[in-house]
Amino acid sequence: MLKNYLVIALRNFRVNKIFTLINVIGLSIGISASLVIFLVVHYDLSFDRFEKDGDRIYRVVSNYSNEGNPGKTRGVQGPVAAAVKKELSGIEEMVSFRYYNAEAVAVAGPDPLKPQVFKKQSGIIFADDQYFKLLPYKWLAGSPRSALEKQSSVVLNETRAKLYFPRLSYPDIIGRKMLYDSIPATVTGIVQDLERQGHTDFNFKEFISLATVLNNSGLRKRFEWDDWGGTSSDQQLYIRLDKGTRASSVESDLRRLSDKYTGADKRKSHYTWDYLLQPLSDIHFNSNYGGFNIQIVSRPAMYGLILVAIFLLMLGCFNFINLSTAQASRRAKEIGIRKTLGSSRQQLVLQFLSETLLTTLLAAVLSVIAAPFLLKAFADFVPEGLQFSVSQPYILAFLTMLVLSVSIAAGFYPALVLSSWKPLQVLKNQAYPGGGKTRSKWIRQTLTVSQFIIAQLFIMGTVLVTKQIHFLLDKDLGFKKEAILSFGTPSSDTSYAKRLFLMQEIRKIPGIALASLGSDVPASNSRWTQAIQYHPDGKQEVTHIIELKFGDTNYLKLFHIPLLAGRNILPSDTVKEMIINESYVHLLGLQHPQDAIGKSINWDHYTPIVGVMKDFHAHPLNMDIKPMLYSFSGKDCKTVIVALAPRNSDSVGWKATIAGIDKAYKEVYPGEDFSYDFLDQNIANFYKSEEDISHLLKWATGLTVLISCLGLLGLVIYTTNHRVKEIGIRKVLGASASRIVAILSKDFIKLVAIAFVIATPIAWWALHEWLDQFAFRTTMSWWAFALSGLGMIAVSLLTLSIQTIRAARANPVESLKTE
Repeated sequence: MLKNYLVIALRNFRVNKIFTLINVIGLSIGISASLVIFLVVHYDLSFDRFEKDGDRIYRVVSNYSNEGNPGKTRGVQGPVAAAVKKELSGIEEMVSFRYYNAEAVAVAGPDPLKPQVFKKQSGIIFADDQYFKLLPYKWLAGSPRSALEKQSSVVLNETRAKLYFPRLSYPDIIGRKMLYDSIPATVTGIVQDLERQGHTDFNFKEFISLATVLNNSGLRKRFEWDDWGGTSSDQQLYIRLDKGTRASSVESDLRRLSDKYTGADKRKSHYTWDYLLQPLSDIHFNSNYGGFNIQIVSRPAMYGLILVAIFLLMLGCFNFINLSTAQASRRAKEIGIRKTLGSSRQQLVLQFLSETLLTTLLAAVLSVIAAPFLLKAFADFVPEGLQFSVSQPYILAFLTMLVLSVSIAAGFYPALVLSSWKPLQVLKNQAYPGGGKTRSKWIRQTLTVSQFIIAQLFIMGTVLVTKQIHFLLDKDLGFKKEAILSFGTPSSDTSYAKRLFLMQEIRKIPGIALASLGSDVPASNSRWTQAIQYHPDGKQEVTHIIELKFGDTNYLKLFHIPLLAGRNILPSDTVKEMIINESYVHLLGLQHPQDAIGKSINWDHYTPIVGVMKDFHAHPLNMDIKPMLYSFSGKDCKTVIVALAPRNSDSVGWKATIAGIDKAYKEVYPGEDFSYDFLDQNIANFYKSEEDISHLLKWATGLTVLISCLGLLGLVIYTTNHRVKEIGIRKVLGASASRIVAILSKDFIKLVAIAFVIATPIAWWALHEWLDQFAFRTTMSWWAFALSGLGMIAVSLLTLSIQTIRAARANPVESLKTE
């Protein structure tokens, strides 16, 4: 029987080549997208699933608010860990660690006077042995109980151990000396790479004993270990709760702890601060807090990917149902004869489902072949560690489930329709008794409208998202961003005089319009804020959290930031004068910029305001402009900013200028690597996630339109073939080709128009919600929706014309001579 089903299915494929091709292409697109998206989602969901009692592990994160402006950070204050250990209950394990970004790691070799130096190694933390109790590291050398017990100890993972000591066995590495910038350390342990046990966000590779910080007053002060007022995202705290302990109760205890140690300061500065417990399973997906050197995956973006796969599969299934039911009359006599010869309805359903299964299997084979190429094409969306092999059990299981699900979804309704016909009616050419033909036509129209609703939603989304991205990139940010590069001096450099000498050398290089020394460029993802006091005349002193920027006298001039009142700061290497922005003027309760000149604000000591600068966007455009003060502090200005002169068309001028800067930098900092960033490129990187969404939408739009138009083409081919004699009669009676094309096309265009009417309010609502995340956003222009609808109608007409024009121009004699 199965052999008979296979033979009949192959015969039908051969007879209906075009419809079979349309079905296979539509289903293969949906299955390919589903397979690739499954690989990405499965990879991301597999992070940190191997830790023991992972459902009881949490990261302590901080939520704060000042003057109604909320913020979030993954860090906590330095003293929090000691206070939690001393005062809180219900915690089984507690791990506090500090991320450390070493400029250079020196490894002692055979000649102690010539150590091997490794620059800018990432993945270094200060931690204690509790860290290895929280996470299941496997030890290759050393003792987990004592490796990080003493000051100046370090544990390496196997990758770093092989990098630093390639010729030594793990036991021989124990006792070797290392130097992290100016911090000495002795290797006391080697652990296996945690990645061997599974995907993880804990990608640390070197673990310096926390006692090194705790027993060193200089490091304690540098890392603000005893300061309840300062928070760094580099300072993290993880806990594993006791069994039965509720996270909400620990959060309440943390809130009381915060009030105990920082309550007075918070009330004085109108500042709120709360600690929350972030589950381990949330760390990989929550961009509000982020991680270290890892790509945070947005849950909404992941759900969006899943939705794209579902839509593409639905479109392929809709095509199959439409074309199968449209061609039903061609198989009517076959069904009637089979029933007359004794076939049951169940056997017929099984036959038609087996044909659908074979079609889906063909589509799945094409999808598996295409998967490696799709992974390369979508490299920006695919995680680096993702690997594809069809022999992997979970991939085989997913493909099997997908093929069976699609086969049932696409084939079940056509199988029920075809198998329900009565033999006597079928053989009398009455395959659709009792309004069945009308019902089948209504279902096909509904599915076609659904296809074009999905397609138009994607088109409208693509147009509006692209419009928003252009708005973000083209908006006037309030400062000059073109032809400006910046680079940092070594973090270990404490000599302001050395930086001044570097600036003098850079200014001598041809091709430089202006150079400045600052804390950072105007637009960045980082923020430096501090509590600043202001004493209004005759009123009580008020405190505000204000953003700080530092720069020399060239800073405002280089970035073309205008002064609205007052003057620029005078040359100085310490904070003696300040400039504030418009937003700070309004926060102080002053009406005009000129009113702020001569006022004083207290930052360690009262300092006069000498100027007011125009507001500019210091952060991505999903954030409002905040109150800001600008001054100069030599110890805090470690970024060199250069405005390049206009370059020649061949860009040779800039290359020579940058080479000159490189040479000057290495003369001042011998042995250091020189790297730089262009400001406009950094600003564009702010919106990489939005550009990724736009890129994905364009692909999804193209595929949905392709599948919808393939289905439309299949239906119009069926319709013109079914109405070939009607077309011939109309031509004989004098109808023009254009009139016949209009008659054949109008019903389909009506369906596209209905889809547009339904899709527009849905798209408007969804895009309005998406745009709400931006403090500054483009308008919801009516033309974007109209353009989407007209574009879809134009594509539909083009698709229809492929067959309708051909049918309208056919010789009527050929269609009527067999009558």
